[in-house]
Amino acid sequence: MLKSVILQQFEERNTLLQRNYQQRFSAEHTEDLLASGVVKLITGPRRAGKSVYALQLLRDKNFAYLNFDEEALFQNFDENLIFQYLLEVFPDFQYLLLDEIQNLPNWEMWVGKLYRRGVNLIVTVSNANLLSNEIATMLTGRFVQIKMFPFGYAELLDFKKISVNYDSPTEKAAMLFHLSDFMTCGGFPEIVNARSMTQNYLESLFDSVLLKDITKRFKVRSTNELYNLSNWLLANFCNQFTVNQIVEELNLGSVNTTKKFCKFLEETYLFFYLPRYNTKLKLMQKAPQKVYVVDTGFVLAKAFELTKDLGRLLENVVFMELIRRGYNTMQSLFYYRTRNDKEIDFVCRSSNRITELIQVCYDISAAKTLKREISALIEASDELSCQNLTLLTYDREQNIEEQGLKINVVPVWKWFLNLQ
Repeated sequence: MLKSVILQQFEERNTLLQRNYQQRFSAEHTEDLLASGVVKLITGPRRAGKSVYALQLLRDKNFAYLNFDEEALFQNFDENLIFQYLLEVFPDFQYLLLDEIQNLPNWEMWVGKLYRRGVNLIVTVSNANLLSNEIATMLTGRFVQIKMFPFGYAELLDFKKISVNYDSPTEKAAMLFHLSDFMTCGGFPEIVNARSMTQNYLESLFDSVLLKDITKRFKVRSTNELYNLSNWLLANFCNQFTVNQIVEELNLGSVNTTKKFCKFLEETYLFFYLPRYNTKLKLMQKAPQKVYVVDTGFVLAKAFELTKDLGRLLENVVFMELIRRGYNTMQSLFYYRTRNDKEIDFVCRSSNRITELIQVCYDISAAKTLKREISALIEASDELSCQNLTLLTYDREQNIEEQGLKINVVPVWKWFLNLQ
């Protein structure tokens, strides 16, 4: 039975390798990654392209392949028999790709054994902190984590072969069209060219994560509470929240259970929680957080918005781009409220220094709106001792000087493409 499954997956691997894939943008150097003996742990949400990235790493290499989305593989798992069959089906393999391994109970122990045998491992998992903690415990730091998310705006343009030429009115119009499309429908690779299926695809994917990656894995009994919580967070993306507020509004039974569910939703990459910046950790932990969704297409899929909230959609895609660029919540990325309660969307920090304040506003054509955004940046600049001030808009560009400070107003598409 096991050998039959592995033979089928041998054919699956060969079929996958014949396809043309969009080259994913990554800061990692491919050959350096493969040459290292550490475990390559590729994490990210389901269907974001983790397996494709792994195949791109290994395309010209001799590698074995196991996909643990195949139930027959882990239901009859025998580690010694599996390894024997791998050697028979993939003779002299140099690398072993283990796909969606979180489905295998106690997988980290087996990975640890393979690592000690000297197997060069590439592992994909649809979970964040929990799984990286498990493998960190087993491998004591002998791994590198690569995070893979749905397409960013630059990747989407590259995939659609849209020319980046903002001096041409026609090509700029195409870029803006795809920016609106990206904000609304998101960047999951399989539906970038199939927008008519966006809602059904993403609704099914969202529910699948709740069912397979949370309810089954963590043996959640209060499934209605989990679903209600996830829907509440999705409806309130980009807004502040506290766990006590959620418990009260949804009439949930337990603060501790709600905290646990929030953590599950974060670890499976559905949601991110952004803390309010404060130099005192205790005050930071007590303050409300803001919630962001990994892909704005989920908002459309769940149909919470009768009309598009373009401001929140724009803020969410900016947040995810900052995450793609390597910022981490609780470490280098925060939001902020000034002493006069003016909000700054993103505070970027490196080491112990604030490096940039970013405000996001879809439309600043109204003088009152522009004044509000500029006032918040100036006030926060003084309180946080940072003079690198950016205001991201949909398509407005200008330089503003006020109170001795320079504020860069940048169209978000230029910022996404690093053209500012």
